[in-house]
Amino acid sequence: MLRAGLIGLPSTGKSTLFHLLTRGPTGGDSGKPGKFGKADASIGVASVPDERLDRLTALFEPKKHVRATVNFADVAGGQSAHSLVDLAAFREADALLHIVRAFEAPDIPHVAETIDPARDVQTVEDELILADLAVAEKRLERIARDRRKGIAKHVEQEAELLERCRARLEEGQAIRGLEFDPTAKKTLNGFQFLSAKPLLLVLNVDETGIRDPEGAVQAAHLGELLEQPNTLAMAVCAEMELEIAELDAEDAEVFLADLGLDEPGLNRVARAAYRLLGYISFFTVGKDECRAWSIPAGTPARSAAGEIHSDIERGFIRAEVVHCDPLLERGSQAACRDHGEVRLEGKEYEIRDGDVINFRFAT
Repeated sequence: MLRAGLIGLPSTGKSTLFHLLTRGPTGGDSGKPGKFGKADASIGVASVPDERLDRLTALFEPKKHVRATVNFADVAGGQSAHSLVDLAAFREADALLHIVRAFEAPDIPHVAETIDPARDVQTVEDELILADLAVAEKRLERIARDRRKGIAKHVEQEAELLERCRARLEEGQAIRGLEFDPTAKKTLNGFQFLSAKPLLLVLNVDETGIRDPEGAVQAAHLGELLEQPNTLAMAVCAEMELEIAELDAEDAEVFLADLGLDEPGLNRVARAAYRLLGYISFFTVGKDECRAWSIPAGTPARSAAGEIHSDIERGFIRAEVVHCDPLLERGSQAACRDHGEVRLEGKEYEIRDGDVINFRFAT
């Protein structure tokens, strides 16, 4: 289950975008109450648009079509820049989506009175950093007490890692800007540091801004923050997305064309969140179902088989693999076989994004 938490100051359009993201075919439970971390949250599921899956579905004409999904959670924000959210609620999220106000609306007051995306981004970033600093210092104090009592064992690497994080946080910098080896990453994950999580900045702009999304991001002057690893930014217009949601498909296409856009901004948000989480998709196809399966990049074939069913993982023999590009070009798996494009791979084969796989297994 991929989980992304929406954060942001009040009056940014955060809840509006949450409900729009999770109202699609797989998001029927948009706004459903649930638990996310230690706080009550509205939890919804957003499908990840994938043109490759749509084309495979058109080719195989299955009874069922299933996209990859991302779970989004929205926890109500505070009423000032210093009462943002129950930050602890987001420690179990895999990534954070920070909704940033970049639209003017005199009838919707801003908590800081003026519109300044760069300032608001830094305000929230500072809160994440301060929350993480408190966690790091508390754990380091515990280690120091245990050392004095002579009961601290095998904590040298943990203490060294925390000292490195604390130094970074004391400089007012997020942990996501640091590089760690796999062992350190595993240790770091146990602390669920907020500023270590991948970050997607979603600028909520007006209709003028959405005509040039890249220009809107540049105009926000986000500077060095976007140079950090695992940090992306994009622009959407919640007001426009509301209008699109009320149109039928044909009218929506015309509306977008008038704005010079190929697709709704929400599609780009869902895909960016998926990519930011470090996931890829492989496909299974047939007359019954065409489905996108979500796995972390670098997953071996046997583990990927387990995403479908544990019995397939246990009985794994081989994976019959063809990439979706030649399959879509040739029009059938038989034609791909004739051209030598279908391969048999073993359990250690690293799944590639866009692979179409038939797993052979023993029952």
